[in-house]
Amino acid sequence: MSRKLFAISITLILLLILFTPALAITYGEPDGDAHPNVGSMVAIVPEEGVFQWCTGTLISENVFLTASHCTVGVDSFLERNPGAQVVVTFDSTISEESTFYSGSFHTNSNYNGFQGQYGSSDPGDIAVIVLSESPGITPASLPPAGMLDDLKANHALKDTLFTAVGYGGVRETNRTGFQAILDNMDRNRVDQEFLSLTKSWISMSMNLATGNGGTCYGDSGGPHFIHLDGEETNIVVSITVTGDAPCKAVDKTYRTDTQSARGFLDEFVELP
Repeated sequence: MSRKLFAISITLILLLILFTPALAITYGEPDGDAHPNVGSMVAIVPEEGVFQWCTGTLISENVFLTASHCTVGVDSFLERNPGAQVVVTFDSTISEESTFYSGSFHTNSNYNGFQGQYGSSDPGDIAVIVLSESPGITPASLPPAGMLDDLKANHALKDTLFTAVGYGGVRETNRTGFQAILDNMDRNRVDQEFLSLTKSWISMSMNLATGNGGTCYGDSGGPHFIHLDGEETNIVVSITVTGDAPCKAVDKTYRTDTQSARGFLDEFVELP
């Protein structure tokens, strides 16, 4: 099977499983070494190669934060592909020579597969991979409880910027649909403005006309770092989950400062 056809088959399988939430950096720029704690879940398939799966962030010495819709299908994928592996790399460009880390996958028991779809309901779409060894990288930070609610109450959230980072597909033009989304194996970044906040979600603008960009397929599980006092921080206030299907308008991300998210994360890391 060709690389293109195999990549398409993986994408279709994931889309069917995940109700199309998996999203890639659009209108962004190469990240280089700016965010070394952001990595990628990678599928290694014998005789086929290396394929980008989802994005995530190191949040402790060996705990990798990502989305449940990225981890829930791993076992079935491995069963269908004997000899395959799903691992993590923090290299800025994914290749067969990258450094890979294995680990145990922990899908949130409250993940509901997006029942009720994407309104104000809580899908529990947060997961971690506990790596078998530390990559020796300084981890990112998590927010204190209710951080986004406090910023909204203080009328500061509406003027707050966020930086999204991920390895997903890229979009370089806004003029066409899915055909404008290009394969990608590099870590990219983009800044975006605040749109709205609900109990479980924070949405950001991906509108190119207003100078924003966002995420697309393959960025799922990746971080959105909040800017405070005009400077980007290392605080992951939300993770990429969903948005409009052609990756043009809205980036809908799952909050990490809620009681629900913190209840899951508390099993694996020390919370602020």
